[in-house]
Amino acid sequence: MTQRLGTVYLVGSGVGDSAYLTVQAQQCLAQAEVLVYDALVESALLTWVPATCLKLDVGKRGGQPSLSQARINRLLVEHCHQGKQVVRLKSGDPFIFGRAQAEIEALIAAGCPYQVVPGLSSALAAPLLAGIALTDPVVSRSFTVLTGHEPEALDWEALAALDTLVVLMGGKTLPRIVHYLQGMGRSPLTPVCIICWAGHPQQKIWQGTLADITSKTAGETLSPCVIVIGEVARLNH
Repeated sequence: MTQRLGTVYLVGSGVGDSAYLTVQAQQCLAQAEVLVYDALVESALLTWVPATCLKLDVGKRGGQPSLSQARINRLLVEHCHQGKQVVRLKSGDPFIFGRAQAEIEALIAAGCPYQVVPGLSSALAAPLLAGIALTDPVVSRSFTVLTGHEPEALDWEALAALDTLVVLMGGKTLPRIVHYLQGMGRSPLTPVCIICWAGHPQQKIWQGTLADITSKTAGETLSPCVIVIGEVARLNH
């Protein structure tokens, strides 16, 4: 007899408070038999699954112990093959630096049905919660979202010429980001705003410029954070 396959739902949890969770994400959690979640997911969301749901913390927070991506992929496939409804809960949106593609490829290779459920990315929500409008008809006609994880791999000459930059996972590499931008001609007076733990009760904000933001945040823990660089960072309310 052929084992009935389950379904894997790659769900974005949004940022901070559960109020930012979509209705579709809530429905997925309510029906979950297995929950595979990241360390940055709001702990209150873990109470939204049935009491019988198996909950697996896989880490995925910078500098903290985590399961390898290959092991996470195997967990999803194994529980799907057991006929379970599996929710892979990620912070923010699954397709914004969420490594969802690697999991999707593993699911496809194993013949596992899956569905992606959007979430509110911190790239959009964190600036809003800090009172920053990412677009402005005068000073920001576009914005670019980038990862600060490996700044050496980025084209800083091109990035330095853009109106507004939104940097995710850049807390540890902030000094290098500042160095690269100024080295490519970005003014030291360019405003910078750092939003840490956006949407959480412990949300904290630092403001400065390329010239002084590193010294202003010296000794601070800047993970998780969103960094906004550009004139709009001066326009917060």
